[in-house]
Amino acid sequence: MKLTDIDRLLIRHLRENARISTTDLARRAEVSRTTVQNRLERMEREGVIAGYTLKYGPAYERALVRAHIMITASPKASWAIEAALRGMDEVRALYSVSGEYDMIADVAAGSVAEIDAAIDRIGLLDGVERTMSSVLLSTRIER
Repeated sequence: MKLTDIDRLLIRHLRENARISTTDLARRAEVSRTTVQNRLERMEREGVIAGYTLKYGPAYERALVRAHIMITASPKASWAIEAALRGMDEVRALYSVSGEYDMIADVAAGSVAEIDAAIDRIGLLDGVERTMSSVLLSTRIER
């Protein structure tokens, strides 16, 4: 699906605030509310928009301790490891990567102790051969 300038504008406003009303979206895009509803329905139907979600506030986000956990998986264990990581609230994202490690888990928790416990739980999963962790100290650039 090819996105129009209006579609991209609607998406940008929704990324900032997924709870914005269609009336406010219409006002900002300078189109009718019906146009906004039709475009959103089309983008949902065509898979451009998969859902609307919660975004943490900056103060809460800054208070979290974050880490990247690199994971080496035994052959044929990736699916089981991925399924187990889906069930861990601390895991925000999981990436499949090339190189020495097979996956990188982006993890966030309220304290270093909680990160430590998450790292231990990941290391104990069946099929995890080894892990290496890096705690994030600061965010220099975020887009």
